[in-house]
Amino acid sequence: MSEGLFPRERAVVAPGAVHVPGWLPLARQRELVDACREWGRGPDPYRRTVLPGGGVMSVRSLCLGRRWEPYRYLDSVGAELPEWLVTLGRKAVAEAYGEGGGLGDGREFSPDTALVNFYGDGARMGMHQDKEERSGAPVVSLSLGDRCVFRFGNAENRGRPYRDVELHSGDLFVFGGASRWAHHGVPVVRPGTADPALGLAGRLNITLRETGW
Repeated sequence: MSEGLFPRERAVVAPGAVHVPGWLPLARQRELVDACREWGRGPDPYRRTVLPGGGVMSVRSLCLGRRWEPYRYLDSVGAELPEWLVTLGRKAVAEAYGEGGGLGDGREFSPDTALVNFYGDGARMGMHQDKEERSGAPVVSLSLGDRCVFRFGNAENRGRPYRDVELHSGDLFVFGGASRWAHHGVPVVRPGTADPALGLAGRLNITLRETGW
């Protein structure tokens, strides 16, 4: 969980928002990258999402489990959300909040959708809320590949106050409770910063959610 001269410490970025650096070991990261590649070969490959106003997102995305499109969930289910990924999500919530943390220990977390985003050259994500879900369960975010600036803001608007956190490959970020509806985005990805042993150019982000639908 440390890189360079100084360790990257676990941090509570805001109430209910927890950053755990280096949570995934390299071997597990490789397994997830392989899984992301395999999902992309399926019937629903990575594609750029077209927004209702006609804009096109710079990231390429695919859904596992319940399908999402801007800005709603569909009744249909796409590629299967594997049980091992659900289990990983529960472990992530337990890691973030622990026993008696007031936000659950992960056992009740039942994600039914995963959004996988690939950030290639020049891709970014504007400030937004994950608000199509009926459930107030935490959101679990796993980072793979290139480092990025993750901007974590407030629930009222897309501007300040916000806090910028650098996410590395293998990092875990969980936000729930008072921070569940906070705006967040990725203004910068740092190309070429991934460990070459990972075999990934660009950044992958896996986000697990409970839709409540």
